[in-house]
Amino acid sequence: MPRHPDPQLEERVLHAADVLWKRGGERALTMRAVARAAKTNTPAVYRRFKDREDLLRALLLRIADRIREDFEQRETLEEMAEAYVEWALAHPNEYRLFYSHAYALSARKGPAVVRPIREIRPNFALVERVAAMQLGGTPEDHTELALQLWALLHGAATMLIERSIPAGHEENLRRACRAALKEFLASARH
Repeated sequence: MPRHPDPQLEERVLHAADVLWKRGGERALTMRAVARAAKTNTPAVYRRFKDREDLLRALLLRIADRIREDFEQRETLEEMAEAYVEWALAHPNEYRLFYSHAYALSARKGPAVVRPIREIRPNFALVERVAAMQLGGTPEDHTELALQLWALLHGAATMLIERSIPAGHEENLRRACRAALKEFLASARH
């Protein structure tokens, strides 16, 4: 009897991988554990995802989509910045996954070609577009600003997630982050 492809298999595998990561971090994410959690077998997982890196790449894209959905509900860079930090704090394991394996989104075989960051990271392009709407110009005019914001927000989110700021100073860090954001925007307006 011929096999019938399971149309829900990819979603079950990704959901299982997502749950395993949230529960146990990187160590919990093995192809065998994912197959077990998805109620399938390991060969079926390998037919859909060639290896663990391929599975991680798919998880990264899901995380990026979730962040973008949240960003798209915001109208200003200030709102997006707050949403970014809040998302990171609400989803620390996904945030760690994203940044510990983000290289997988841009990894390509063959000659090294530097592509514009907006092609690799759609959320980055979204920030550039919002900056252009808020400040004028074209999205490409705001690449440096978007990089500044990303560095600022990633630093703040990481410090808060990893608790590398002394206890009781979290709100001070958030205020400092907001003040730096205002300075970046004021500088970009001139």
